[in-house]
Amino acid sequence: MKIIILIIILGLSTTVFSGECRAQAAGPTKKPVLPEAAVSEALTRVPVQEREASPQQAIEKSSLIVTRDYIIGPEDVLEITVWRNQDLSKVVQVRPDGRISLPLIGDVTAVGKTPTQLTADISAKLKEYKEAPTVAIIVKEVNSYAIFVLGEVGRPGKFPLKSKTTLLQGITIAGGFTSTAARNKVVVFRFNDTSNGSVKMKASYDDIVLRDGGQQNIELKPGDTIVVPSETMVLLP
Repeated sequence: MKIIILIIILGLSTTVFSGECRAQAAGPTKKPVLPEAAVSEALTRVPVQEREASPQQAIEKSSLIVTRDYIIGPEDVLEITVWRNQDLSKVVQVRPDGRISLPLIGDVTAVGKTPTQLTADISAKLKEYKEAPTVAIIVKEVNSYAIFVLGEVGRPGKFPLKSKTTLLQGITIAGGFTSTAARNKVVVFRFNDTSNGSVKMKASYDDIVLRDGGQQNIELKPGDTIVVPSETMVLLP
């Protein structure tokens, strides 16, 4: 009986020892290492919003952020909240005539004012009906950031400004010059409160591209109108 027990013990010891030897021969378990190509491919699958934006992208986005100095324009959507008065609180869109309509006080001019200035105007009008009103304004939608391109371009019309845009970029957005465009007689009209009506700025494509005329490639502002005349319209001196 003792001999049988001894044989069993020796068998179990041999099995355990052989298993340990195989484990040592196989070496320690290593974590899989992805090749650089696989890592690069995995990064490209990350949504753009989650990747770090480039400095230029950050500058372009910051130029469209609504700050306290933002000037309200036509078609902008405003959320006007009067504290503790839901009936006077309203989401409105600025009309083409530059005004908004609110309960009690009626029409209020919004275009050309900052949210802070419009808040003060509404508060002053509400004081006739409510003591010490507290008004807050949030610009929910910016729809007035747009330019107009007319004349000899591929697609004349109105185009939204989604980032900083130069004169040449604006013409490109509108489809570029046509074959009959007087590309050296481009005119930009810009509204200016300090002058009568608008400012007229001239630009030449050849000067911008071929000569030292980069200052003519101006940064466009909301409401700018670009006119590209036809060669047949240009009067020779």
